[in-house]
Amino acid sequence: MLGVIVDTYMLVLLARVVMSWVQLDPYRNPVVRVLYSITEPVLAPIRSALPAVGGLDFSPVVVMVVLSIVKRTLG
Repeated sequence: MLGVIVDTYMLVLLARVVMSWVQLDPYRNPVVRVLYSITEPVLAPIRSALPAVGGLDFSPVVVMVVLSIVKRTLG
């Protein structure tokens, strides 16, 4: 069960990353708003602790690595 939750959250993170490349307006698109509301509470603390390198945000990568470790450890 935990594996399914982790995999689903990783897909949501991936969708957010892809949507950030497309730069959809979160105020006009409800899907983007939902993705942001699900992922931002996890990404924001990591983003504040991890500086952007060359304008790139690596917080989704950090979260995915941590989730993979959690999944392997507990699953």
